[in-house]
Order: sequence, then C-alpha cells, then structure tokens
Amino acid sequence: MGFSTDAIHAGQQPDPVTGAVITPIYQTSTYKQEELGKHKGYEYGRTHNLTRASMEANIACLEKGKYGIAFASGLAATHALLSLVKAGDHIICSNNVYGGTYRLFELIMKDYGIDFSWVNTSDLSNIEKAIKPNTKMVYLETPTNPMLNLTDLAGASEICKKNNLIGVCDNTFMSPYFQNPLVLGCDIVLHSSTKYLNGHSDVIGGILVTNDEKIHNRLRYIQNATGGVPSPFDCWLVLRSTKTLAVRMERHQKNAIELAEYLNESGIAKKIYYPGLSDHPQHELAKNQMRGFGGMISVDVGETGIAKKILKNVKVFTLGESLGGVESLISHPASMTHASVPKEEREKFGLTDSLIRFSVGIEDIEDLIADIQKSMK
Repeated sequence: MGFSTDAIHAGQQPDPVTGAVITPIYQTSTYKQEELGKHKGYEYGRTHNLTRASMEANIACLEKGKYGIAFASGLAATHALLSLVKAGDHIICSNNVYGGTYRLFELIMKDYGIDFSWVNTSDLSNIEKAIKPNTKMVYLETPTNPMLNLTDLAGASEICKKNNLIGVCDNTFMSPYFQNPLVLGCDIVLHSSTKYLNGHSDVIGGILVTNDEKIHNRLRYIQNATGGVPSPFDCWLVLRSTKTLAVRMERHQKNAIELAEYLNESGIAKKIYYPGLSDHPQHELAKNQMRGFGGMISVDVGETGIAKKILKNVKVFTLGESLGGVESLISHPASMTHASVPKEEREKFGLTDSLIRFSVGIEDIEDLIADIQKSMK
C-alpha cells in the first residue's frame, strides 16, 4: 500500500460492536474476565489497550517496522532504550542531539554506570574510532536538533552490524513520511510523537519501532514493567493525526523551502541550516536517504540582540518550545531546548546565542515571510 493509504488504514479495523470507522477510545483500566485464566486477551490497562495497540501498529507500518512500542513521552521512550544496556556499558551518541536527550544521558544515566561518548557522527570514522570493548549502542539523530547535521544511516548501520552494536535513530525531525531508518539498516527508530506524528500541539508521547523480535520482546516487557504508557485518549489523538501526516508534511516542506530561500537571499541569515538548500554541505546525502527535507530551519543571525528582536516581535510565529505542529513556532535553542548543554559544548557544534530555530507550520507562506520582515523593523 502507499504511504497515505497505510496512514489512514494500517492497524485499524471498524469497531466490531457498532461498525464505527474510527478506532474507539478504550478508556478503561481493567477488563472483565470470563473465568479464572480465560479472557479476551486483555487483562489490565497498563499492559493492554486496543487504542494504543492500533496506534502502535499504525506507526510501525509507516516506519516499515513490525513492532511499535508506545510511551508517555519521547524521553520516556528514550529512557526505555537504556534498559537494553547495563551498568558498565558504553554508548556512542551524535554530539548534537535534542537537549533533553543530552540531559537524560549525561546528567542522569551516567550516575547508573553507563558511559557515553559524544562524537560528530556525520563523519563515520568518528563512530569507528569511538568504539570500545564495552560499546553496546550507537544513538543517532539525523537531522540533528537544531543544527540539522546529517549522518549516513546506511553507513552507520554497517558499522553497527560489523561490531554487533544496536543502532538507534531519532527520526522525529523527518517523520516516517520523509525518512525510514529501519530500511537503511537501523535496529530501532525513535519518535517523539508529540511532534510531527501528532502535529497539533495537543499530545505528549513517544514511540519506538523495530523489526527485531528479541528487541521488541524486551521493550514490550519494559513498557509494562516500568509503566510509562500513554493514555488511550492521547493514543487516539495521534492515530487521528497520522491520517493527515502526508499532506501536512508536504505543506511543512513547501513552506520551509520558500522561507529558507527568503532568509538566505534577504541577508537576515548570516548562516542558515536547512538540508533542502543546495549549499548545505550534506545536501546530496539528504537527497539520497530522505524523500524530502522537512519543516525545520535553523538560522544564525549573527547577533544575540537581533535574535531577541525577532523572537519578541513576531506575531504569526509563536515563541515556544516544541516543534512539528500545524502552527509555526520559533525558539531560542541556547536558552530553551538546549539550556542543559554547557555553553562551551554548544558552541563546539555551532549552537550560538544568536541562533534561532523555526518550526515552519502550514499557514500561508506569504504571511510567514511578512511576519519575519515586520519583526526586523
């Protein structure tokens, strides 16, 4: 089936009781059992919920995966990943990832005896150089947040397989519409379903997708044992939203390309980071491993004062954290999403105090460009 057909139908059947086309919200904590040891496959709401299972199956299908395991947030999903390793193990990570990931790994999980190496995974040789005898996982984010650096997923996956490492990719920025890391060899795909999968800024959620049965069984056990599951209503909202994922992502990208070209040509951007521009250093890689370039743009305007002026004066863009909603958002990563990353570490990969990040929504592009123009006056 095509992507849009799968997005609308995968994992869902008309309700057997009423024939309802939309999967119901099974808002229940427990289920009636017919007799001791006999039930309909549902025992307790933390362990089994049909709304959640439908959403998991839907997103797994879109990611070309067999298994989806949903969590109450993207960070809860990331934390569950770390249950695949143990104290004394080592993980290689992209050096520019979501600030919450850095905080979880470096400021919390290190205290449990897990070691992390932060490397520029855009150069695959850095991954190979960082491998130790106790390395167990390679954690990639591509494109990265907020610098939009890319990692060659097929090449990185070959390194993982050669060294018996678990390869993970955070695919939040691209969504399964534009990129499928499992197809490129990764073992696990991570999404903050808060972002493009839901796309309406009204849900917090996360999901892991894999084709590996052993990994799935372990993650499913972790999901139940630790209990960080999303509510049935949140699952229903995401399931509603994936139906329009294709049309939303096309509009996000169309607007982002036009806005990136404007920012580049107007001189507002001293440096612009968007893989859809031909002068992005990894534009060719983007064309090879992605089917589009997404809706995220980062711009260094050269001076912190100019950044503050834009952030204060925009009216259509909303100053706020998060991304991937239908409405356009603008943020200041250094003080917002990446505030937990030390300044010297941020600046190593170009995240300055004058950098702003755009999550380009699906409004009329003329209004978005006019908003930036007016904010500079």
